[in-house]
Amino acid sequence: MAEYLTHITREGERWDQLAARYYGSAHRYGPITRANPLVPLSLSLPAGLSLQIPLLDIEPVTEDLPPWMR
Repeated sequence: MAEYLTHITREGERWDQLAARYYGSAHRYGPITRANPLVPLSLSLPAGLSLQIPLLDIEPVTEDLPPWMR
């Protein structure tokens, strides 16, 4: 069973901003859009939408760490 957070949008928020906020990367918006199939993919979101934000296991970014810290 998937677990979700609920996010209420503010005027002008974007899918990539939500991904950056919740997942640490603007490129990971796919799980959010898939969890909200009735919300159109538009440049910005209207205020007051209730979105489901799937809880994902976030992998730490390691490419900037030295090999002994990875």
